[in-house]
Amino acid sequence: MISEKSKVRFAREVAKYPADQKQSAVMACLSIAQQELGYVSEELERDIAHYLDMPVMAVHEVTTFYNMYNQRPVGKYKLNVCTNLPCQLREGVSTLKYLEKKLGISMGETSADGLFTLQQSECLGACADSPVLLVNDRSMCSFMSPAKIDQLLDGLRAAGGE
Repeated sequence: MISEKSKVRFAREVAKYPADQKQSAVMACLSIAQQELGYVSEELERDIAHYLDMPVMAVHEVTTFYNMYNQRPVGKYKLNVCTNLPCQLREGVSTLKYLEKKLGISMGETSADGLFTLQQSECLGACADSPVLLVNDRSMCSFMSPAKIDQLLDGLRAAGGE
């Protein structure tokens, strides 16, 4: 299931650690595999565990602990909205509710067109910029007013058709 191209990238990550500690590359390997396949399936967890000579359960524990790993297919754009207490105090929950209404989905769901998956997130480390959301685990969006959310969604929809 893991491509040869990804295995080459795995090897580069494993090489960063002593030979007897190659399981230290598990997070990097999960990220690489997810970039290729879109999510981390149970089969993929087994393949990574085999590659790193570690128990499958140990890989699964990492996959389920961090919300950056998708355990099922997600939309082209995964939107994580911070709803931790500091963000709750600065409109984080209402931002999530606005997105639910705007996208016609509930938290944890994917839009019918397959473009958006909406998730809540624990602290994204940008409390002073709240409300914040993270797009595809890579792009932080700060001070997300309804107008800025509308602009973001319009831009993502336009890019999604490419």
